[in-house]
Amino acid sequence: MRVVFAGTPEAALPSLLAVGESAHELVGVVTRPDAATGRGRRLTASVVADAAAALGVPVLKPEHPRDPGFQDELRALAPDACAVVAYGALLPQTALDIPRHGWVNLHFSLLPAWRGAAPVQRSIWAGDDVTGATTFRIVKELDAGPTFGVMTETIRPADTAGELLERLAESGAGLLVATLDGIADGSLEARSQSPDGVSLAPKITVDDARVDWAQPAAGVDRQVRACTPAPGAWTTYAGERLKLGPLAPADGQLPPGEIVAGKKAVVVGTGTAALRLGEVQAVGKRPMPATDWARGARLTGGEVLV
Repeated sequence: MRVVFAGTPEAALPSLLAVGESAHELVGVVTRPDAATGRGRRLTASVVADAAAALGVPVLKPEHPRDPGFQDELRALAPDACAVVAYGALLPQTALDIPRHGWVNLHFSLLPAWRGAAPVQRSIWAGDDVTGATTFRIVKELDAGPTFGVMTETIRPADTAGELLERLAESGAGLLVATLDGIADGSLEARSQSPDGVSLAPKITVDDARVDWAQPAAGVDRQVRACTPAPGAWTTYAGERLKLGPLAPADGQLPPGEIVAGKKAVVVGTGTAALRLGEVQAVGKRPMPATDWARGARLTGGEVLV
């Protein structure tokens, strides 16, 4: 089949490369426009755009997929199907109708669970034991289209969202290519999603990522791992924001938010058991071990994270 690939972040790269190496003809790539990054706010192309350029594939960067000019360009590429991984923009029906086999999305959850922008983060935060990836045909309703295939992945006890997403992106690339293969030879038929078990995974905001130390230790641990690396879990100390890396279990109990700093560990209280701080990042500083931060902050006892 003639395939156009749509994606933007690093999680889409394994699928782009897999489609490029498959029996299908990769005739174009759609990605988000260049964005301002870094302190200099320099316009930078997405990693998918850079990879597509290296492959010698035409790259389309519409401000929005509803733009008539973009749809004309897409139509000229004559795709049989469009493969999508984390593109980052809503597709209007006029764009969905262009490829004869539709737009096939690789979504990082076991649909109908965790429909939305942050399925990996939400699955960790909720304490799920297993997640996975699903391929489905995109329809107007969010992540509700009929499904083609599925794969599962165990969520490990110490997984961050970044680590889990990396595994899903690698293994999901094979699922996406297998789905395209099945569509091409007619062996795969899309099936409607069950109306049961639907859950939503809205984007996690910076405000969402603030830790409430009155939560049970397990909930704090899951929240921090779900928000790593982005948007980054945080708390405040002495009125200033302190970004938190993954935590670890600690012995004993402390009042929620209370800090005890020793030479080898910095421990903080929760609603249940205490937790040991890992890497932290104060405002204007680089990430550092919590013990180094505690020495610099000259903790004397009784301090609290809020």
